[in-house]
Amino acid sequence: MTEVNSGMQGALQHLESADALIRKSLNWIKQQSIGGKGVSNEKLDAHQMASFDLAWCAAESTGARFAAEYAGKAAAVQTGGGSCLEERMALVFCAEALQNIHNRLRARPQSFGLNDTDIAALSTAALNQFCQTQLDAGNLEALGRQVIALNGASGAYMLSDDATMMQDSFRKLATNVVMPLAEEIHRHDRIIPKEILDPLTEMGCFGLSIPERYGGLQSDDHEDNMGMIVVTEELSRGSLGGAGSLITRPEILSRSLLKGGTEEQRQKWLPLVAMGDPLCAIAVTEPDTGSDVAAMRLKATKCEGGWILDGVKTWCTMAGKAGVLLVLARSNPDRSLGHRGLSMFLVEKDSYDGHDFEYRQPQGGVLTGRAIATIGYRGMHSYEVFFDNVFVPDENLVGGPDGEGKGFYFTMAGFAGGRIQTAARAIGVMQAAFEKAVSYSQERKAFGKPIGDYQLTLVKLARMATLLTISRQFTYAVGRLMDQGQGQMEASMVKLFTCRTAEWLTREAMQIHGGMGYAEETAVSRYFLDARVLSIFEGAEETLALKVIARSLIDAV
Repeated sequence: MTEVNSGMQGALQHLESADALIRKSLNWIKQQSIGGKGVSNEKLDAHQMASFDLAWCAAESTGARFAAEYAGKAAAVQTGGGSCLEERMALVFCAEALQNIHNRLRARPQSFGLNDTDIAALSTAALNQFCQTQLDAGNLEALGRQVIALNGASGAYMLSDDATMMQDSFRKLATNVVMPLAEEIHRHDRIIPKEILDPLTEMGCFGLSIPERYGGLQSDDHEDNMGMIVVTEELSRGSLGGAGSLITRPEILSRSLLKGGTEEQRQKWLPLVAMGDPLCAIAVTEPDTGSDVAAMRLKATKCEGGWILDGVKTWCTMAGKAGVLLVLARSNPDRSLGHRGLSMFLVEKDSYDGHDFEYRQPQGGVLTGRAIATIGYRGMHSYEVFFDNVFVPDENLVGGPDGEGKGFYFTMAGFAGGRIQTAARAIGVMQAAFEKAVSYSQERKAFGKPIGDYQLTLVKLARMATLLTISRQFTYAVGRLMDQGQGQMEASMVKLFTCRTAEWLTREAMQIHGGMGYAEETAVSRYFLDARVLSIFEGAEETLALKVIARSLIDAV
């Protein structure tokens, strides 16, 4: 144990040195980007590659620190002495993170404002020895054997009793109800059936982000991001598109109404959303804007008793089945106002199960939708939605008259939990893929023995278990921060990290399955396809790294 503790202390010291170089680089880029009124976006764009890399460096360093904290907690409750699995994985993760940071900075130091002396200060003999020890093939092979012995489990969860109860309940639902339907939903592009929706409604799934006073499960005096995270993780293990993303839309709508809605709007809509009747969808993205919310074009024109919406939204998930759409529209035609000219509306419609729908209003407006064919993430369908003279009454302008022009801020409040929730979705998909990989590695034989007995497979499984476990604990740690009103920056970091990690891990699970992994009938092919969307939605990887993480870090130095 002493040797492990010493190793962790050394890892933390190496991380401090790496963080110092990251801060130096951020400060250098800031100085290069100063304009007339602080940091110039145009000048900062000249450093996009370095900013992107620094966002990743900061994310991995932050994850490594949470890994060390997790290892300490796991060791404290262990009995029997010796190094525990959680400590071994944390040390491997720290070594990989440090190696990645060093490689990025060393590849083009001039882009970071660093010189050879700076790089040499990071690449010390002690750091090299630490990384070589932890990333040694023998060490990883031994870790892989320990992982296989656990049959797909990977590290203690370290959850509270309440969170553990929620985890157990939704894990049973995911295993017994969602998983048996997941392949049919994916392969036949089915809408989520009532066999999944009904029990989720009964368990209060749609009210996780709604306070008790409005009929939800969340406490009236504090948020419960941890509850949302563990439920999302377990449902995503069952199916990302068939269950794991169902919570997202009611969460965004409820957060938006809690931030900016009138009390009358909250009293009317939140109890209904908590009961899953109606289901809801979010209409923010447009064909030519993507993550650039301030560039929205869908037009809202004031009329007698309400507003008329005209334009197009895209990637509106669940728009067909939903009975209400939360829509961001430009209510002020002066485009120079940017995000200050946007308002948010609640658009009511009938529910449809198909890939296409057409809803005609008594006033003459027409709302039509066409499902976009996707390679994965099937179950809810993502639609392109056309608004043709669609009428919205004044009572459905979020915030009432005082909410006009504030839609952007309500949107940001709504999406505040989306990033941490997407990290939880990534973990659920990774867990499912990892379990399949461990199981198949023991079943499939090559050259006379299970492929799981070979060193290369063992090393793959060791890294998969490590990245899965630390991704989970990184997410849990940020969730706890958010429950305390903190952690917004860390939420962006963990979303960035876990989503790309999910792509790698599901790819490796597919690879371990060999030819069967490429077969549509095998679940790991679905996990791989589903994982690919995670780095795109809820903040595309590039936008998240450049416009959120790097920009905030640069402003802060």
